[in-house]
Amino acid sequence: MSGAGLLKAIEEEIGAEELFPANARMIVGVSGGADSMCLLHALVGLNRRPSYALDLHIAHLNHQLRREEADADAAFVQAAADGLGLPCTIESVDVAASARQRGISVEEAGRAARYAFFERLCPRTGAEYVALGHQADDNAETVLQRMLRGTGLRGLAGIPRSRPLSSGSLVRLVRPLLRHGRRAILEFNAAEAVPFREDATNSGSEPMRNRLRHEILPLLAERVNPQVRDALLRLSEQARWVNEYVDRTAQSAFDPLVIEHTDQALALNAGALSRKSRIMQAELVRRAIAAFELGEQDVSFTHLSAVVDLLSDPASGKQLHLPGGMIVSKIYNRLIFAVPTDEPRETLASEIVVRIPGRTAMPRHGVELTCTYAELPAGGAADAMHAAHPQEEWFDADAVHLPLIVRHRRPGDRFWPLGAPGSKKVSEFLIDAKVDPAERARLALLCDSLGPVWLIGHRIDERAKLTRQTRRVLQVRLRWLR
Repeated sequence: MSGAGLLKAIEEEIGAEELFPANARMIVGVSGGADSMCLLHALVGLNRRPSYALDLHIAHLNHQLRREEADADAAFVQAAADGLGLPCTIESVDVAASARQRGISVEEAGRAARYAFFERLCPRTGAEYVALGHQADDNAETVLQRMLRGTGLRGLAGIPRSRPLSSGSLVRLVRPLLRHGRRAILEFNAAEAVPFREDATNSGSEPMRNRLRHEILPLLAERVNPQVRDALLRLSEQARWVNEYVDRTAQSAFDPLVIEHTDQALALNAGALSRKSRIMQAELVRRAIAAFELGEQDVSFTHLSAVVDLLSDPASGKQLHLPGGMIVSKIYNRLIFAVPTDEPRETLASEIVVRIPGRTAMPRHGVELTCTYAELPAGGAADAMHAAHPQEEWFDADAVHLPLIVRHRRPGDRFWPLGAPGSKKVSEFLIDAKVDPAERARLALLCDSLGPVWLIGHRIDERAKLTRQTRRVLQVRLRWLR
């Protein structure tokens, strides 16, 4: 496909699918490789058309995995930004160290670091979209990888073309190249003289993604089906259609099934649930498990199927143990999902995403928060500064991992009270602070993606305090509504 042909196709798809508006303020994730450089130059190409006025900001995260090569990638991206006259933010994270500290793979740590980077950068730039360079071959590889790991229908849908950047976020993550393969991208780069760097890690046989790309898929194409990538993408599209239908149906069916919902247990009407189709039963069970936010990715099809089998068992009192410490039991006409804890029961309230900057009223939590940003001059005595208003707190904006949400406390919530020697359970802090039990039940928490940053009206978290290195302050003022 010619450069002009790919650009025209992308423009038509953006319009037909309403992927983003023509004047979107957007962060473009650029690694320096062929795909992300194609994406960057395609978006710049759209801006040369009178109907487009995209506000683009380039973002690059150095993972420190390849030392000199990684530094060269960062320098390459900066040079590309300078050549195009676009603003660019480059940060560096020791991903290998993060992986060791958290006990996860380097790939998982790298992905988490990238998305945390985008979360930090969006409020600074005002971006409402983050564009990434995933393309059709990436999607086919993802579908095959998930099939080999035993995925369900949700996994078969592959990489989403558009989704929230994180749960509750108003920022959308978009992938304009997802319908176009590697060959079309390389042809575009050649036709438009787009420079890019080869990632040395792509030529090896590890991790699994590269083994699929360089060994297994070529073998399948040679010996089984020359169009294996297209076949995988068709399967992905059909799975996405099924998932959309199941999601819509389950969304309207779930709430009427709920008999009780607290922070420790969720009970569904087993009789009504048993009359649903098996695929709908599995989806409704998945939603019940997801309500506890215990790591839904650890719940497999085998777990869901076992819960559905428990539902159809005429006996009462049987139990199943799921990942995250969850216990599922059927007691007469109730299917009960529970997380045992010694803490008192509380009625759950919905999470509310906080507008930054802006004002967020939360009547169910009884508070209104007003958030603003302020800049500190270099060398400013940030550690000596504090909020002048008695119901206002100041946070190091770069230490807060957006989005911010307000919610009631949950069993096991921990934070590091400002000035304390270490972290403790929120429940223990409230007891030690002699907070009235009635107030504890109403307590609202301001949380970022890592956990609580402020027990509203009480104490902030140590990690979010102002320091001598603070340059940007997030000011949060509280107003009680009751």
